[in-house]
Amino acid sequence: MADSLLELLAPHLDIPQSSDATTSQYLNRLSTLSLQNLQTTEPQSLAQSSHSTLLSLQALSNRSHRTFITSADNLSTLRSSIPKLTREAQQLRDALPKLDEAAVDFSTKYSKITDNAALERRKKAMQLMRNVERLSDILELPSLLSTAVSAASANSGAGVASTTYSSALDLHAHIKRLQTLYPESPLIQDVASQAEDAMKEMTTNLIAGLRAQNLRLAAGMRTVGWLRRVAPDLETLQSEGVTGTGEGALGAIFLICRLAHLVATLEALDPLKELADQETQRRTSGKITAGSWSGGQQTDRYLKRYIEIFREQSFAIVSLYKNIFAAEQSESDTAASGRRGSGSNHKSSDPLQNRPSALATFPMHLVQLLTDTMRTYLPNVRDRSSRESLLTQLLYCAASLGRLGGDFSMILTELSGEEEMESEWEEVMRKHRALAGRLEQLTSRVPVH
Repeated sequence: MADSLLELLAPHLDIPQSSDATTSQYLNRLSTLSLQNLQTTEPQSLAQSSHSTLLSLQALSNRSHRTFITSADNLSTLRSSIPKLTREAQQLRDALPKLDEAAVDFSTKYSKITDNAALERRKKAMQLMRNVERLSDILELPSLLSTAVSAASANSGAGVASTTYSSALDLHAHIKRLQTLYPESPLIQDVASQAEDAMKEMTTNLIAGLRAQNLRLAAGMRTVGWLRRVAPDLETLQSEGVTGTGEGALGAIFLICRLAHLVATLEALDPLKELADQETQRRTSGKITAGSWSGGQQTDRYLKRYIEIFREQSFAIVSLYKNIFAAEQSESDTAASGRRGSGSNHKSSDPLQNRPSALATFPMHLVQLLTDTMRTYLPNVRDRSSRESLLTQLLYCAASLGRLGGDFSMILTELSGEEEMESEWEEVMRKHRALAGRLEQLTSRVPVH
């Protein structure tokens, strides 16, 4: 039906005989309309569609007119651009063999030249470009190490600090390996120098950690273990003439740090000490006779608190030292005895020339600190019961440290300067020994199951 209508309308409407899909679809639609619709509604529908299409074209032209103009310009030059591109591609293809021959000639000519500065700079630049990522990673190592050390010192948690310190030690070990592989590289030397500065800071933080308040055995062993890895020279360092110890300088550093903490803790008693100094000044001024002197309450408070802190801290220091460094000392003693018994070719050194270890002299320093304080302030306490209480407290302190091999009860006898105090000291010693004997008898009677 559409083809018949097209044949009838073609001479009158000047349309081609061959119809497209749109024309065929519209002619098929016309065949379904009535004569009345063809005369009334169809012209209006066509006019409305034509107007809507015109508006769409106008909007599209307003919105995309630049694209249309550019496309039209490119389309107008397309006929000349394609032949030009073909000619240039042909010229490039013809020039490639000449370029290849020139490159081979250049490589053959300059490959045997070793003193060409331009080629050397070019080779170095190419090598630097190929390894720029590796170099940037190496340059970031000192900053990563410093960050890890700072983070470990800022975090007080044991788990966080342990992980961060372990990461820092791994980074330092990696830098040391690079230094071993490339000992002459200025870059690696600079990185290693910065890493050493960071490790010195880490060593300082670890040593400062040994002065922490209420240092526990686990924290002390962990800190000493890190110091062995961070500063191995401290472990192998031996003082001149010191033998029989395996801790090197770490043991002395540990004792010095804990002694500094003890002194700082005792300095917290300065308000009581000032009151005791006032009583000392009143006693030594000469205005008050010894018989009329009945003061010493502030001194008694100060000495009781002083002895209490000294007893707790001294026992903790020595016990921590023994638990941390006991294994090293026993291994060192075993090795030393093995060397002495292996043969008679080695000359035995004079034992009088060997200095003792740090722990051997440390309790004497502690006792000297205590006895100096007692010798200064004990005469202020004139009340007999208060003095006996202080002397008993001193004996318990000596017994406590004596459990670790540092009994100083006999040194305390030097504190008695007056006849009255000597008798009191003998009485306190007698009571203390009697009490110790009864306790020993009681413990020996306890049945063992």
